[in-house]
Amino acid sequence: MAVSSEKLVSALGRKRGELNLSVIELSRQTGVSRWTLDKILKGEAKRINPSTLAKLDNWLYVHI
Repeated sequence: MAVSSEKLVSALGRKRGELNLSVIELSRQTGVSRWTLDKILKGEAKRINPSTLAKLDNWLYVHI
């Protein structure tokens, strides 16, 4: 399992706000479950699957 860092949560929240995306739209764009995203954004998910981390990293990389 990968560890969800404060930097990841902050970057996701910031980019989501800049693009004015709902959690559902972010889920569609990243391919990550909206329930998982909700937990990550609330800081409740400390350990996430490596595949989830890779999807979020790729999405953030594209939107930088």
